[in-house]
Amino acid sequence: MIAQNFEYSAPTNLKEALGMLAAENAKALAGGMSLIPAMKLRLSAPEQLVDLGRIAELNYIREDGGTLRIGATTTHYQVESSPLVRSKCPLLAEGAGHIGDIQVRNMGTIGGSVAHADPAADYPASLLALEAKIVLVSAKSQREMPIAEFFVDTFTTALEPGEIVRELVVPIEEQSTGTSYQKMLQPASGFAIVGIAARVRKSGGKIAMARVGVTGLSGKPYRAANVEKALEGMAGTPADIQKAAAVVADGVDANSDLHASAKYRAHLASIYTGRALTVALSRTA
Repeated sequence: MIAQNFEYSAPTNLKEALGMLAAENAKALAGGMSLIPAMKLRLSAPEQLVDLGRIAELNYIREDGGTLRIGATTTHYQVESSPLVRSKCPLLAEGAGHIGDIQVRNMGTIGGSVAHADPAADYPASLLALEAKIVLVSAKSQREMPIAEFFVDTFTTALEPGEIVRELVVPIEEQSTGTSYQKMLQPASGFAIVGIAARVRKSGGKIAMARVGVTGLSGKPYRAANVEKALEGMAGTPADIQKAAAVVADGVDANSDLHASAKYRAHLASIYTGRALTVALSRTA
């Protein structure tokens, strides 16, 4: 199908773009990996498309006071290949490397992916496990919030009309922390049927900190607090991991579709949580 007629603008600075996006039925275009197919299917029909791709001030990765700040139009490949991200926040680089194929990673952006809030997207699991924050901006204001508060429901976020993602703020990882992202992918699309991001730190032979982000299992990504609680204070033996991983889907309304039933997804979530935790623990200093 062909998208309905629309006006196209390509501003070169953020102020100009935000002014355009303040108009009714205007929509931001980042990498276009999700929006363009939706427009072709007439699932989205903006009257004005504002291309953010020429705004240099939205594309960056920089270190700032114990955090990495990543601009919204930074591509998946830039995140995956950045020496700064790979050394300071390896979980995010690993997660980015699992997205789609090389063409998608060269065009798709971190801000666009997060704003789209696909329940099977890869970034959310890692961002939740990393306890990242997100900066949102409009023509009138700017605000920052924890990433856990940003995801509201399937394809639904805390973004308000005229507002876009400006940047992601990710804490720099301690060297002693082990991380891993493991996923069961849908072969045709590369999306996660289930994806698990694990982040653990040990002290005195015990797990002192555990963070587990889950994507693909339910209508929105979430932190598996029950798994984290079951692990903290434990030695991290295979039995400890298996016991903790078994509760990852407890109380969750699991998705069911042609790729996997709710029961199978819950089973996969347990398996991949165990794998992610095992690898993450093997990477602790």
